Amino acid sequence: MRWRDVKQNRIPPALEDKTEVDLYADINFAGNLDKIKSFITDTFMIVMPIVYIVFYIVMGDRQVFSENLFSGWAYILISMAIVIVPFYTLKGQTPGLRAYDLKVIDIKTKEKPSLVLSITRYIFFTINFLSLFGLFYSFFRDDKRGIHDLLSGTAIIKDSDDKK
Repeated sequence: MRWRDVKQNRIPPALEDKTEVDLYADINFAGNLDKIKSFITDTFMIVMPIVYIVFYIVMGDRQVFSENLFSGWAYILISMAIVIVPFYTLKGQTPGLRAYDLKVIDIKTKEKPSLVLSITRYIFFTINFLSLFGLFYSFFRDDKRGIHDLLSGTAIIKDSDDKK
């Protein structure tokens, strides 16, 4: 970088000088209503079958599940991770996200998240889901990103690709 170029403002400002709003101005973040609808769809398509399988096939019945809550929930959460994380990594979408034309992206690269990022997002989402503050945090942000999105560096966007 030459001093003359800097002095005459021929060098564009560095990315560090831009605010978060400027950096993400070109991203079409998904609204909370669409994210809630996709979550409900995923609940019935992915989570409920896993819960029924754990209740009645793995554990035997609901009574055994209630006696062994820790191991029962561990089976459910690990099974959900085995199903959901590959959806994030390979397609950037779960069936619920796809139904509402939404997509999970890495906020830095604006591409599908990596395996590590997908696992991180799943873990933070699971923890976030248990807290009431975590559920409503995205309602107070302009970009509608939840705590799990901020911690993992991901975002849910409206998918405008016509490649479907």
